[in-house]
Amino acid sequence: MAVKNKWILLLILLNAFSCNQKKTLSSQQLSKVLQKEDTLVKQPLPVIAKPEMCLKMEKMGLIDVRSADPSIRVVLPYASDDNFTGQVLYESSQYAYLQPEIVAMLTKASQLLQKEYPQYRLLVLDAARPLSVQRKMWNAVKGTPDNIYVANPAKTGLHNYGAAVDITITNNLGVALDMGTPYDFFGLEAQPAKEKQMLKQGRLTQTQIDNRLLLRKVMNQAGFITYQREWWHFNACSLSEAKSKYQVIP
Repeated sequence: MAVKNKWILLLILLNAFSCNQKKTLSSQQLSKVLQKEDTLVKQPLPVIAKPEMCLKMEKMGLIDVRSADPSIRVVLPYASDDNFTGQVLYESSQYAYLQPEIVAMLTKASQLLQKEYPQYRLLVLDAARPLSVQRKMWNAVKGTPDNIYVANPAKTGLHNYGAAVDITITNNLGVALDMGTPYDFFGLEAQPAKEKQMLKQGRLTQTQIDNRLLLRKVMNQAGFITYQREWWHFNACSLSEAKSKYQVIP
């Protein structure tokens, strides 16, 4: 994406409004970003210089997801201030990194999805996350009930090793499927473990749950582990395994 396109996309993200009191991107807002991106990118354009953090992750052996599977879409909400911290946490919205074997798992999930639904695509919302970013997230929730949703940087989390991914699904029009809550929603409706209860109470619909089940199906079949507090979050291994195999991203 050229510099002009990058900043237009970033401005779209910066001007998005949350659909609830938390600063989150809804499915509709993500879809608008994706549709605008598709309109702008009509032909190959010169590649802009990658942010320094991207280059550091590459030196650590991590791989840009889209370099392995260009059909996977990437829009990182943390590249704007429209998130629960109210801060811009990433320099670019278009690069998402994971450990090589985990990129292979994600590519498999993408293939499984497209085999069953050729018009659908995976959309990465966050992947490898530097510990410096984790600290900013933790400071935003420290001392509040919301701290259960953010890994304590003192203990680290799987994102900090490039071993977890936040993800959803879009259709052929670039519209994100309705998963019942926005990305990074702090509440029971976002929790896979509470879906039956939320359905019974009318706080989720069967269609929303079915969309989540599809996402879980392809991710689980590719080897990812469902995180029971967030429908969008998938782990590639345990935290102890990640600590033994990978370096924490500073």
